[in-house]
Amino acid sequence: MAVQNFIQMSDPQFGMFTKDASFEHETGNFEFAIATANREALKNLRDELPNIDVMISSQYSPLLADGLSKGKIDAAFLRRERGVPELAFRLLVKEPLVVILPGDHRLAALKAISPRDLVGETFVAVSNTAPVLRVVIDNYLKRSGVNITPDHEADHLSMGMSLIASTRGVGLLPAYAQNFLPSPVTSRPLKGDTPTIELVLGYKKSNESPILKLLLSRLDELVARVSKKTR
Repeated sequence: MAVQNFIQMSDPQFGMFTKDASFEHETGNFEFAIATANREALKNLRDELPNIDVMISSQYSPLLADGLSKGKIDAAFLRRERGVPELAFRLLVKEPLVVILPGDHRLAALKAISPRDLVGETFVAVSNTAPVLRVVIDNYLKRSGVNITPDHEADHLSMGMSLIASTRGVGLLPAYAQNFLPSPVTSRPLKGDTPTIELVLGYKKSNESPILKLLLSRLDELVARVSKKTR
């Protein structure tokens, strides 16, 4: 549902590197984790390539994967998209899903919500603009033994929040969505085995970009720094 933020960096000598961002660290605030990752990645790359220019933009994860496949992008932070065998993915962080619902909804009185509590409620699902998240949610509900047919589908975060507030419905979203809750809407954790969704670094396996190689050589260090700063 969420549009992926990404940083596009170009250098006269090395071409272009593009990075997306939109999921959260499993132990901390997602937006802070991504902001930290951005700063650390830029610092590492600028130390080696001082002529890199930076531009902030946004895009859906499937479109980032398409850009990687077509060689328009060197690297991106995105979901682990399917059907792109030419791409490689490196895990960065995992983010738990939470229940989003109106603050005065009857389920908001609970400290944590089980999937069975969602049965019979107006359910707002993510649309196919976020196919990986949709699969995670659908598989979680199926694994939990509940049959829920979505009443509405949302293409992006603000649409989802609006539908939940206006229909007095409920939905499942990555935890970073809690940073953007409008006043009538709140969140609750899920009971039991909480599903998670991954944030990965994606790139084309055949890409020989020097910037990509530099980023990959520093990736473990980058993940460690982000983990430390978000705890």
